[in-house]
Amino acid sequence: MTLLKTEKINHSLLKLWVMCLGVLMAFGVTAKDFTVGSKSFTESYILSELIAKTVADQAHVQTLAKQGMGSTGIVFNALKTGDIDVYPEYWGTLTQEILGIQDKSSLDEVNERLRPWGLQAGVFLGFNNAYALAMPRALSDQTHIKSIADLQGHTELRLGLSHEFLARKDGWPGVSSAYHLGAFKPVGIEHGLVYQAVAHHKIDVIDAYTTDSRLIDGGLVLLEDNQQVFTSYQALLLFRTQAIKDHPQIVQAMRALEGKLSNEAMQSLNAQVELEHQDARAVAEAFYKRTFQVSAAQLASGAPLQSDWGHFVEFLTHGDFWRLSLQHSELVILSLILAIVMGVPIGVCIYYVPRVGKPLLYGVSLLQTIPSLALLSFLIVAVNSIGFLPAFMALFLYALLPIIEATQSGLRSVDRSVIEASKALGAGFWPQLWRIELPLCKSSLYAGVQVAAVWTTGTATIASFVGAGGYGERIAQGLSTNNTEMMLEGAIPSAVFALLMRKLIDAIEHFNDSDAA
Repeated sequence: MTLLKTEKINHSLLKLWVMCLGVLMAFGVTAKDFTVGSKSFTESYILSELIAKTVADQAHVQTLAKQGMGSTGIVFNALKTGDIDVYPEYWGTLTQEILGIQDKSSLDEVNERLRPWGLQAGVFLGFNNAYALAMPRALSDQTHIKSIADLQGHTELRLGLSHEFLARKDGWPGVSSAYHLGAFKPVGIEHGLVYQAVAHHKIDVIDAYTTDSRLIDGGLVLLEDNQQVFTSYQALLLFRTQAIKDHPQIVQAMRALEGKLSNEAMQSLNAQVELEHQDARAVAEAFYKRTFQVSAAQLASGAPLQSDWGHFVEFLTHGDFWRLSLQHSELVILSLILAIVMGVPIGVCIYYVPRVGKPLLYGVSLLQTIPSLALLSFLIVAVNSIGFLPAFMALFLYALLPIIEATQSGLRSVDRSVIEASKALGAGFWPQLWRIELPLCKSSLYAGVQVAAVWTTGTATIASFVGAGGYGERIAQGLSTNNTEMMLEGAIPSAVFALLMRKLIDAIEHFNDSDAA
């Protein structure tokens, strides 16, 4: 009786979860009038939340901040395709990296270049977040290295530089050429981890931003750039002109931010997120209230500062949790359904027509060897879009192999005497396959679907790096800000989601067994 009662409770909970997913996928999240994007580092998170708050409060439109969408190229393409309406950019990046022109160009010249894409630049925020090279102060004093030029002759030093800095013309290639540092062999490392690595003496020289919070304590020294390789990186806004035409009041709202942030202020905001582990949204809203002198009553009504774990509990009941759950559910469930629809026939083809099926299997197997981010990058180019579509295609391709393998191995396990008996009774190929063989190998099929479900659930967290959202959005933010609790806000729901998917597949299998009995 107890086992029966427990089983009923489990099935009730499972049905409730499925109903919630159905409601979420049927109605989706609330539509937003204005979407603000961000790159995958702390400062961009804060600025995007500040822009969203300012526009929502002063232009009276619904806004959404899409956090941690990835590198410059990904976010810029999202702006061009209309996936977002605005994002914070830097003058040097816009002129040299995106447009390939001199940073001395005027704003009018830049906007003339942007016009064919339907984009516009403007609203300088007031601070200059330039690139720099940094090293521990103690090591600098010991080696008498005060400038980038002094690095020559010290090839024993270990350089750990962010991947984007290594690739950008205005990053390591420009510095290496100007200062003749070709003898160095820097290693690539995620920018959110470089300070931890240098603190543990794993690397000696890192790339930094002049508004980085970890420069406050004085443990690191910025090396002088005597040749001025690192040019102006004034922060500004890059936005779609069509979005402004749809909502003219947004222009005035965004201009309210012009000149409101100094280098010191931005560095302080970054420190609140990275060192004090406050939420980027809360930090941005507090700055907004101070800057625009919101009444004390409104300030008091804001959410109180919480511990990291208190913030974790709040996240589970906050609107963002449901938005990310919807995005994660759509990615996993829809890609899994398509993988089942395509994978089972391919598995049957491999078993019965190996001459045709084997090349398909080799092709799908080869796809599994491509790293997730690389595959996503290829698909972004292939479909000329970011966000849901390339992420969905990548997950579908990754889910195919376990379903194909399960199908053909299940067919191989079917007792041949049963097949011969059905043929003797006059059963044709398709009735035999559909009514006898596939039902007999359904345990193998369900096992393959379970593996594919868990696989896609975990891989879906990578999709946030191309703007597809999901629980990986919190993991990316936590990685960028070195916030373990924030990473767990994405990792724990993702793990629970994988378990629920397994439970759902088990329930479907159990229901089919009961129905067959």
